[in-house]
Amino acid sequence: MKNHFKLDTSLIYVNHAAVAPWPVCTVEAVKNFAEENGRIGSRHYNRWMQVEAELKQNLATLINAPSADDIALLKNTSEGLSVIAYGLDWQSGDNIVLAQEEFPSNRIVWESLKSQGVEIRLVDLAEAATPEQSLMHHMDDSTRLLSVSAVQYASGIRMDLQQLGRHCKHHGALFCVDAIQQIGAVTFDVQAIDADFVVADGHKWMLGPEGLALFYCKQALLAKLKLNQYGWHMVEDHLNFDNRNWKPAASARRFECGSPNVIAAHALHASIKLLLEIGMAEVEQRVLEKNQYLINAFSALPGVTILSPTSPDRYAGIFTFKKAGVDTENLYNWLVDKGVVCALRGGGIRFSPHFYTPDSQLATLTQWIAEY
Repeated sequence: MKNHFKLDTSLIYVNHAAVAPWPVCTVEAVKNFAEENGRIGSRHYNRWMQVEAELKQNLATLINAPSADDIALLKNTSEGLSVIAYGLDWQSGDNIVLAQEEFPSNRIVWESLKSQGVEIRLVDLAEAATPEQSLMHHMDDSTRLLSVSAVQYASGIRMDLQQLGRHCKHHGALFCVDAIQQIGAVTFDVQAIDADFVVADGHKWMLGPEGLALFYCKQALLAKLKLNQYGWHMVEDHLNFDNRNWKPAASARRFECGSPNVIAAHALHASIKLLLEIGMAEVEQRVLEKNQYLINAFSALPGVTILSPTSPDRYAGIFTFKKAGVDTENLYNWLVDKGVVCALRGGGIRFSPHFYTPDSQLATLTQWIAEY
């Protein structure tokens, strides 16, 4: 496979669950945009908008959305979740179910609704036989929404989203998915899971920049989300600046209140195009193979406990471990000093290699942990 990355050879980069490095094509796209802007400014602004339109279409393809009109480009996952939380008409007595293990983005926004009489039910994913059963056990006729990460950021557990989607529809609850730890690593199908909302930053497994996120809203719900941000870009006839009888766009652009992040759109466009050219089936296979490699190798190391799932139907790209008899933070700092880009998460050290990560680097990590 072509070498799509030019990472510093002194590094072992296994931190795609945090912030990913850019592929060569993305670096070139940003360079070319900056050079063009510095040379001729916005002379080709229409072409910039075409890149943004292609990005939305490619994102729709990536998650199998019915239409690119269901996709908006927002600043980040937190903004997307806030659009949902403050767009729905809550009633006192409504409840929201989510996991205790969620990243703060998918917890704080919902907890902020307590002042409106909304009950927040935080669930320990380990309290029942499966994490799905744990969540579903706490849902009832007053559950307005279930919000869950497709893959938990610390433990790496991959959720059975189809099961949760069916349960939500059976009980009349809305289904919101924070897909930041799945899209770009493992195939994601928004229609198969029947999600109402999907939000995901582009700077992790999608290999894009920070500051731009995918926001999906089911078409039937677009007009049901109350708007809290307004501006020139979110109206139907947004290029008719003299129109006094404006109305919100019929598409998900209604959630994009102002000028787009054009440079970030060029970057993410290049990254998503690369993933689609390789093919998500191929990307997924390689990501899962990397995780399986680490599971097999670290299972043989004395004193090592694997904290993330080891069952193929439960893991995606995240591998978390700890080693008995050593201080985890000291081990982490030692790895960082040796050029390993990783993270402290979930009571252990988190590795998150992507499809292109060489197996030789995973072998080196195994050897270093064995010797520490």
